[in-house]
Amino acid sequence: MSVHTPVDYSSLLAQAKALTEGEPSLIANLSNLSALIYHGLGRVNWAGFYLTEGRTLVLGPFQGNVACVRIPWGKGVCGTAAETRSVQRIEDVHRFDGHIACDAASNSEIVLPILVEGEVVAVLDIDSPEFGRFSEADQAGLEPIAELISACFAAAK
Repeated sequence: MSVHTPVDYSSLLAQAKALTEGEPSLIANLSNLSALIYHGLGRVNWAGFYLTEGRTLVLGPFQGNVACVRIPWGKGVCGTAAETRSVQRIEDVHRFDGHIACDAASNSEIVLPILVEGEVVAVLDIDSPEFGRFSEADQAGLEPIAELISACFAAAK
């Protein structure tokens, strides 16, 4: 079993705040945040956003291989996160009923819904080639980043 350096989520959040502070462009912020998360987490092969259009999630800024462009609410891990307004932390995506395999190399996933005034405006999707990559500590570390992203969406309205 290999030992992995834990992610310093307080540092990641501080970097996210510094990147977005005073920047009104939502696309610029989401682009930089997807790069920050992709390179800052380690052991991931995709990090990015799907933006809400009606009852569909549409691909937004991301880092990683090409991805599915449209995901209906309630379908796959991302659509389930949007539909239920709850974080989906999946240890083995191949065991998730209705999983949409955009990248066959992904084995685990965490998706955090981004809410503004109670409405899902996007989801933050992070994939890993490792099974069980995302722990409760990862979820707890990513939730404040998701709140910062919500603030970016609210400011861009």
